[in-house]
Amino acid sequence: MLATMHLAAIDYVVIGLYFAFVLGVGFALKRSTRTSLDFFLSGRRIPAWVTGLAFISANLGALEVLGMAASGAEYGMLTCHFYWVGAIPAMVFVGLFMMPFYYGSRARSVPEYLRLRFDEKTRMFNAATFAVMTILASGINLYAMAIVFQLVLGWSFNATVLLSAAVVLVYTWLGGLTSSIYNEVLQFFLIVLGILPLAVMSMVEAGGWQGLERRLPSGYLHAWTTLGHAAANPMGVEWFGVVMGLGFVLSFGYWCTDFLVVQRAMAAQDMTAAQKTPLVGAIPKVFIPFLVIIPGIAAWAVIPHSAFLVNGKTNYNLALPLLLGRYYPAGLLGVGVTALLASFMSGMAGNVTAFNTVWTYDIYQALLRREAPDQHYLKMGRAATFFGILLSIGAAYAALQFHNIMNYLQLIFSFVNAPLLATFLLGMFWKRATANGAFWGLVSGTAAAAGHWAMTAHGLLFHYSSVMAANFSRAIYAFGACFVITVGVSLFTTPRPEAELVGLVSSLTERPRYGHLSWWRRPVTLALGVLALTIVLNWIYR
Repeated sequence: MLATMHLAAIDYVVIGLYFAFVLGVGFALKRSTRTSLDFFLSGRRIPAWVTGLAFISANLGALEVLGMAASGAEYGMLTCHFYWVGAIPAMVFVGLFMMPFYYGSRARSVPEYLRLRFDEKTRMFNAATFAVMTILASGINLYAMAIVFQLVLGWSFNATVLLSAAVVLVYTWLGGLTSSIYNEVLQFFLIVLGILPLAVMSMVEAGGWQGLERRLPSGYLHAWTTLGHAAANPMGVEWFGVVMGLGFVLSFGYWCTDFLVVQRAMAAQDMTAAQKTPLVGAIPKVFIPFLVIIPGIAAWAVIPHSAFLVNGKTNYNLALPLLLGRYYPAGLLGVGVTALLASFMSGMAGNVTAFNTVWTYDIYQALLRREAPDQHYLKMGRAATFFGILLSIGAAYAALQFHNIMNYLQLIFSFVNAPLLATFLLGMFWKRATANGAFWGLVSGTAAAAGHWAMTAHGLLFHYSSVMAANFSRAIYAFGACFVITVGVSLFTTPRPEAELVGLVSSLTERPRYGHLSWWRRPVTLALGVLALTIVLNWIYR
């Protein structure tokens, strides 16, 4: 398989044009990036349709394109739960209920909202754990891209990582978040153009849906009917783990609190655009399973399983690259490789822009230079981009230990986002939550995740039939520990006066009103439409 995957001259031309364009965007936008607000939040002037596509594209990185195809090959249609249960409801919730607090408070980051709602130590704890998470996630993108180039070009892992990181560094360093957002919009369409033919051709070879059913084990193509017992499905989970662990804790923890995606909405031009950002992004998100999961399932059906073996172990991350080599001729192969490049660029750039913002505003400014000229923070943001890329290179090598990068990603989320969700829900919807309660709740939730991971890894107390099942359970424990400790400590400590919580807590904040807009242009109408479509798809593929 590897010997057949050679790029022709036309493929190099396609890839070269893509590199030239994304770098050109960075150089063009450098002129308008004059302040730290321009660099970190695009001056809060981007329209909703742009931030909406960037919102979804920042999440549609190489770790999702390759990782979801890998999970499709390993787990089948159960992987769709990462979208129809584990994304859409949370995206609707953050748009309707949480963006008014994020955008209305004028916080520059998610950790800064925690400072406004609670205190400095809570902000600092979240900033530190989030910074580590973004570096690890960025490293996954580098690792995923290195796999593709090893297969397609025969390049070494080291050379691939260094070249890919250098390109992201240049255009992010030049144009900041604005450069990242506009390139993410381009990258979204490139991903669809480059990957969609794989889904079509693999399904044709498999003989359509009925052909897949003949080639694959029973229950492999059902999303719900096998969730009655963990042993009845390849993911080794029951419906409670999917609904509570993935659908609530991990999903809401990511989409509602992860600054990587929230940052795009915070760059919107007004409150209406900020609320619509995740809702606009949810529309294509509903259909992404047909783009990335179905090819993974079809790859497992039509490609000999021996092709997935690396050093004697099955590596599901090879699903999409193997399809590229199987179907794409010269020219089209260049488009496919460019699509994966685009997914890598959007994912890594999203993590890097989130990292440089949190580092500059929530760690550097808060701890080291509280009062400095704006240009100083702009320079620090660019410096943070540089050393964030260097740290990401190191993190790429850690991802080598995982045969499915989605397992690795969900492990990270269970440590950071799962307990953070409890903190945010209590902070936004319970005015009695205190700063000490939030801080010790976060610490306890993270410690619970670490303890669960240690005991699972050594088989001491918890035993699961799959890594993903362990991740879902770990998230529930982390969320529960944070929730209970936050409530307990809050009840024995003094809350802040209500006057200080206006605009930060739901019961003390006036909701946005959209009576001046036509009914079909209101955020709630868009949200209901997306939810209805999601319910229909869950029923069809149950």
